[in-house]
Amino acid sequence: MSAKNIDYKQLWKSNVMLQPKIDKVVINIGMGSLGAVEIQKAQKVLESLTGHKPVVVKAKKNVKEWGLRKNMSVATKVTLRNEDCANFLRKALDPFDNRILKKAFDNKGNFSFGIDEHIKIPGVKYDPDLGIFGFNVSVKLTRPGLRIKTRKKNRRKVGASQYLSRQEAIYFMENVFKVEIVEKMEERYY
Repeated sequence: MSAKNIDYKQLWKSNVMLQPKIDKVVINIGMGSLGAVEIQKAQKVLESLTGHKPVVVKAKKNVKEWGLRKNMSVATKVTLRNEDCANFLRKALDPFDNRILKKAFDNKGNFSFGIDEHIKIPGVKYDPDLGIFGFNVSVKLTRPGLRIKTRKKNRRKVGASQYLSRQEAIYFMENVFKVEIVEKMEERYY
């Protein structure tokens, strides 16, 4: 049976351990070498979007060409799990009319997309004190049991079948979130 002929719905019904779920959604605003005031503004934007407290990401090494020094604040991010990630993902896909590029998916079942202005999210109003920020959204889809790879005690390796394939991740998003997978976005979405 080829990958395109697999009936994932029937496969997921037959074995609950194969049924995918959203593990986490990471929202990231990268600022580069801008000042601490801009990082604080970005944190306020992320907190207003998600309702969770963001963390500051620091540079891991010096990059002279970019003006970065080790331990310099360069970004802020929030990780969402459980129901929060599904709710945020529905809001974040709304500016694209629930469309995702096919090339946004990788071979392990993850996908990412970016939004150039945070005010495109429904219900968010422009605040002149904060300005406008763009952000990246990364979504990790997993199956039950993948935790044994990342847990602290008795960590084990997992086989390739434990990861979602690209086709399975696309099928999950099309059927669970009613997302349309497209080859190319129209110009108005950039």
